[in-house]
Amino acid sequence: MTLTELSERTGITLANLSILKTGKARAVRFTTLTEICDVLDTTPGELFSIRRDWREEAPRAQAWTE
Repeated sequence: MTLTELSERTGITLANLSILKTGKARAVRFTTLTEICDVLDTTPGELFSIRRDWREEAPRAQAWTE
């Protein structure tokens, strides 16, 4: 299925689906995930994988000092 077809079936914009596909999304709304899973007849667990190195890539919080 193309992104265009998925967009038509879910009502999610092509731009938003492209952001999700390329991994540039910071978060995914539950409703968005549900729509995609329903159309693809799948589960979130089949769509996502766990990256063990995610902590190394996440921005570090800066300590507050006064």
